[in-house]
Amino acid sequence: MLGDTKFKALQELIEGSTKEELIWINGYLEGFVQQGPSTEALQKSTIHKMTIVYGTDTGNSKRLASDFAVKAKKSGVNIKLGGLDQYRLNDLLKEEYFLVVISTHGDGEPPAAAKKFYDYIHDNTIQLDKLNYAVLALGDTAYPLFCKAGEDVDTRLRSLGATRVLSLQKCDTDFEVDAHAWFENVLTTLGSSPSAIPAAPVVRHKTSGKRNYTGTVLSNVNLNGKASAKQTHHIEIEAEEVEYQPGDSIGIVPENPVEIVGSVIQLVNINPDKRIVYRQEEITVFDLLKKKLNIVYLPERVVRHYAAIVQQEIPSTHIDLLNLLKIYPVRDAAQFEEVMVILEPITPRLYSIASSLMAHGGEVHLTVARNCFAINGEVGFGLGSDYLINLKENTKFEFYIHKNSQFRLPAANVDVIMIGPGTGIAPFRSFIAERDATGASGRNWLFFGNQHFESDFLYQTEIQNYMSLGVLTRMNVAFSRDQQEKIYVQNKMEKEGAELFRWLESGAHLYVCGAKEPMSVDVENSLLNIIEQFGNRSTEQAAAYLNKLKEDGRYQRDVY
Repeated sequence: MLGDTKFKALQELIEGSTKEELIWINGYLEGFVQQGPSTEALQKSTIHKMTIVYGTDTGNSKRLASDFAVKAKKSGVNIKLGGLDQYRLNDLLKEEYFLVVISTHGDGEPPAAAKKFYDYIHDNTIQLDKLNYAVLALGDTAYPLFCKAGEDVDTRLRSLGATRVLSLQKCDTDFEVDAHAWFENVLTTLGSSPSAIPAAPVVRHKTSGKRNYTGTVLSNVNLNGKASAKQTHHIEIEAEEVEYQPGDSIGIVPENPVEIVGSVIQLVNINPDKRIVYRQEEITVFDLLKKKLNIVYLPERVVRHYAAIVQQEIPSTHIDLLNLLKIYPVRDAAQFEEVMVILEPITPRLYSIASSLMAHGGEVHLTVARNCFAINGEVGFGLGSDYLINLKENTKFEFYIHKNSQFRLPAANVDVIMIGPGTGIAPFRSFIAERDATGASGRNWLFFGNQHFESDFLYQTEIQNYMSLGVLTRMNVAFSRDQQEKIYVQNKMEKEGAELFRWLESGAHLYVCGAKEPMSVDVENSLLNIIEQFGNRSTEQAAAYLNKLKEDGRYQRDVY
């Protein structure tokens, strides 16, 4: 127990601290008790130079790294800040203090901007015994390979001889408090903080600010005409006390089709009602296969684990569980239970919100295209999109809000240019409805594209109404298959190049949503051509102009 004096001092500290400070103190003390002061902490009292690098896709890692750089400079440290895509790899051998802020994307992969650095440290055996480093990893606990890219970088740097200053810090989607507490600990450990006390490693804990909502499907209709080759559904969902902003998405964990689950159960001859423990939850075999486990398009690492269980040679490939079981069968139901252990959870799918709370009350609207593809001559459908478009009215399901701070409307008096072909229209339907409901004075310009005017003009009536009411100032549409020569949104942009550049020069914000490749690449190339031609700039100057738009938050993308 504490003595009276110490207890009083503790009470005064608690009463005088903010919530964020209390969270940091809690993590600090927990780490100190569990691990004690870091044996890897440097003995120097002060550092003078530090490099902070970031690998980012959405911009969160860059923003954090920039915040850290400002804090470090105030502590008297000379900072070199940059993205891993621009980092000179040979400089790694010269670094002394090196901080990495990196996110994880896709199937545990580093962001594209960090791939060159990631591959370099993994493909080369270099001696980094002079390097002192720390890694902050951003991720989402809803995904199986949470912060995997950060884990890999941390492990590899240490294996190359570098000294870890602090333990790897993993951060969930609500990363602000943990991330800044970690950096304060970095400064303290290195002796650059004014308080300069020995620092415990930041405790690695997965926090989640995600709130699960129960939604009820109000309507689910196909927006495409009968002659269309596409199937795009507008889905309206009611959910109590739901909170989101234009630009946010919802995250859903889709369920596997009951027909496939039934076929798997029949094939392995296992009792569907048998209760087993999965991640500290008792659940039936049927519910586990239907609601929890990924049984479609298994990653190669899962196939390798399966091969070890059934003791068969299986080539590296992406395959679904049902076909894997047919080609390389398990011995019996008991062996299949071993297989269920190595199967990974179903990963969440994100869908842009197509509504505005200001305009649509407590509802969430989605624009979902059915993902259709062929594998080995068989037609397949995307698990997430197929799950959503088959939800019937009054069906209840769970979802969470995935906030996207890098895709936000500007001030009400600022002009916006929105480029969203296909389902890329979804967040812009939200933007336009929000600007209309709030009476924003800024001008709104929409570019929309799809295959055919008659069957694929999504939200046609709404968009035309917004034009007639003056909410939309300008609109350009491109229907690629309605004429012999294909016309896309980027062609319409270039045709309107002079006016588009005038809008940019007057301070407009530009947004792009839709397919990453080739659409967003083609749009950006057209944008560079417009800046070069109508801004009377060289190729290099046009690229610098576009980079400045990105840095200022005036060019934002949500691509997939």
